[in-house]
Amino acid sequence: ILYDRGTSFCCYTAGLLNLERLKALDTWLNQNNVKLTQVNGQRKYGGPPEVWDGPPPGDRCEVFISPIPRDAYEDLLIPLFSSVAPLWEFRLMMNFSGQNRGFAYAKYGTPALAGNAIRLLNGYMLEPGARLSVCRSTEKHHLCIGELPFTTRQEDLMQALHGLTEGVEGVSLKSGPGIVGMSAVVAFSSHHAASMAKKMLVEAFKKNFALTVSIKWQSSVKPSKEGQASSQKHPKSILPCPTQPPRRHSNTPQPRVLPPRLVRSPSIPPGFCKAVGGPTTTQPPHAPCLSSSAQGPQVAMEPMALLLNLCEVFGGGQPLCELHYSHAGPEGYLYFGYTVNVPKLATPFTGLVTVLPGPCMMTMMEEARRAMAQQVLQALQKS
Repeated sequence: ILYDRGTSFCCYTAGLLNLERLKALDTWLNQNNVKLTQVNGQRKYGGPPEVWDGPPPGDRCEVFISPIPRDAYEDLLIPLFSSVAPLWEFRLMMNFSGQNRGFAYAKYGTPALAGNAIRLLNGYMLEPGARLSVCRSTEKHHLCIGELPFTTRQEDLMQALHGLTEGVEGVSLKSGPGIVGMSAVVAFSSHHAASMAKKMLVEAFKKNFALTVSIKWQSSVKPSKEGQASSQKHPKSILPCPTQPPRRHSNTPQPRVLPPRLVRSPSIPPGFCKAVGGPTTTQPPHAPCLSSSAQGPQVAMEPMALLLNLCEVFGGGQPLCELHYSHAGPEGYLYFGYTVNVPKLATPFTGLVTVLPGPCMMTMMEEARRAMAQQVLQALQKS
């Protein structure tokens, strides 16, 4: 049972898990000194492992494994796929409950070794009645963003994407028959970066720019001579992303999206907001001061601290917040429901927020609290 007293969070998982399998996994990890890292709905080994000797793998070095029994873990899978050749990386997709999601990815040093894994392990019976399907992983690097406004410009969209997600390398805009509004093909540095962006960009566009866009994999991208020319002469060309300084990471998890109309990430250009008619970033009248000094630069407050500050300034009283786990979505998001009562307001604020699975419960709850505070702040702004 996972329980957070501060937010009345409770989730029962004991009935879903095979405790004997979990114990076997723990024993195998300790005996072999194997380290696993859980992030963004997957549990990862290597990338590379400590014993790796050689260059990083290129394309066509990864295999896709399914269907995996939901109570089978790395203690069964890693030794099996390591028997073909040393693994650069192994990623098992995980549910919030602690079960796997039925599929995994194994990456080898060369395409030939990946081909050997397919030849030797496709159809392998992991346990009675459970035969594995092993095939070449399609490591796509391109996403298609649909239903963008006609006023969208390459430069603004590229900068906006760089402020929202990692690994953006280029943007190509297109329009025409059969396309609603403007469509963009976005190139990423890796399949992993593209898949992480696919999970969060719909919500990020909605929160930052009040835009409802569609995100899907781009099946193929054919480079052309026009794609290498100037974007002013050829508006459909891929625009390379300028070099950016390295991002700083703190130990405290930060929200992916800042509250519209209150604060704005410096890397999200105002030009894109203006072009698409999204939420403005003008500070509302009588809002609490967000700067460290009268002349100093603006410093964004934590959403929950900002909510408490707003309620105090406007005399609403201290808000009472309840947050509880609701369900897991098909795209890997976790949904949390909330109720926020502001004493001087007759109607409580209620809604759902989404977060990506994280390494521990406290991290995910903190992300959910931030998202909850952001939604309530937006509702207060509108009212």
